[in-house]
Amino acid sequence: MRSRATWLVLVLMMSLGVGACGYQFTVEGPGPAIGGGRVAEGPPVKMALHTLRNNTFEPNLEFKYTRYLRQALQSAGSASIVEDDLSADFILDGAIVSVVLPSVAFSQSQTQESRVTVNVVVNIRHRKTGKIRWTQATTNSAEFFVGASASSSGAASGLQFNRVLQDRALEQAGQGVAEDLADQFLSARDQGKFDVETKALSPGSTSEAE
Repeated sequence: MRSRATWLVLVLMMSLGVGACGYQFTVEGPGPAIGGGRVAEGPPVKMALHTLRNNTFEPNLEFKYTRYLRQALQSAGSASIVEDDLSADFILDGAIVSVVLPSVAFSQSQTQESRVTVNVVVNIRHRKTGKIRWTQATTNSAEFFVGASASSSGAASGLQFNRVLQDRALEQAGQGVAEDLADQFLSARDQGKFDVETKALSPGSTSEAE
């Protein structure tokens, strides 16, 4: 009796696994990419990632954006981020060039929408030769709602809440920048821009070809 009950449970589980919601599971392949980006094929580029320079008045933005970029590159499998320059074949430098936030006219009776736009530029150089292999600039925007004015009741808490929403929009735009840069980097890698070729050295030579 117990074996028959066990068999019925197994049949039920199999039927649910096949028919429910159309999901299919597999252990093959590289797995899903965070953010929906492409997944790299082949060995990743060994790269050191320097903290982005922050040319804006937004505090601590460089640390967040550098973290987003690291996560995006690693999740796609296109780069292996190392902690020191000497262990890397390439070095990535970059800057948060600008943060554009349009002026917003507040109203007590109407919640309004605003937009934040960030501009980031990065370049990747070969560590041994110093030659720039790749430069890319990208822009991303995110919207947020605002609804407090300096004259409205509870203005202080309202403006603080608006700032929280603005910070979240900055984070969202930064994540979009990171995903776009990771996708562009993967395309450049597939085109061979980061191939490392070591040529035979002549006797007594101390230089290494790119």
